[in-house]
Amino acid sequence: MGKNIKIIQKTKDSKCSKRVRLKSFEYKGFYQYYITICAFQKNRYFTDSNIVNNLLKILKNTACQCQFSVLVYCFMPDHLHLLIEGKDESSDMLAFIKLFKQYSGYQFKKDTGKKLWQENYYEHVVRKDEDMKGIINYILENPVRKGLIEDYIKYPYSGSFMFDLKEL
Repeated sequence: MGKNIKIIQKTKDSKCSKRVRLKSFEYKGFYQYYITICAFQKNRYFTDSNIVNNLLKILKNTACQCQFSVLVYCFMPDHLHLLIEGKDESSDMLAFIKLFKQYSGYQFKKDTGKKLWQENYYEHVVRKDEDMKGIINYILENPVRKGLIEDYIKYPYSGSFMFDLKEL
């Protein structure tokens, strides 16, 4: 696990357009993952609190179903950042993300008639020697870097199912 491996190859058109998964890694167990899922055609769906709240309910239920902790999430206008952690040997990240996208995409299509997600997503298996606080700060500071808000604590579409952000 100590190797620095690029999981997704980025293209000019999309951060999440080309799938490259580790062939010798099962994506199961007590691992932590940094995930980015882009909205279909980079649509700015995640500025609507009703949409984000519905997605959070689905995320929470799917995480529970798949035995994952959602350490941090941040809905940017056109994509979602997640830091997740498997809670069991059987925790399957690929199944979790597939189900979350399927459940949320179905509900969104039913509610709006529109497609929610791009087909692929970016994931990074967090190594034991990586700075978790740095990853958490990177995710939470995203809205600040993009000029959406001055203090990440006040951003309405970030949070954690595990921690109070004010304590991080």
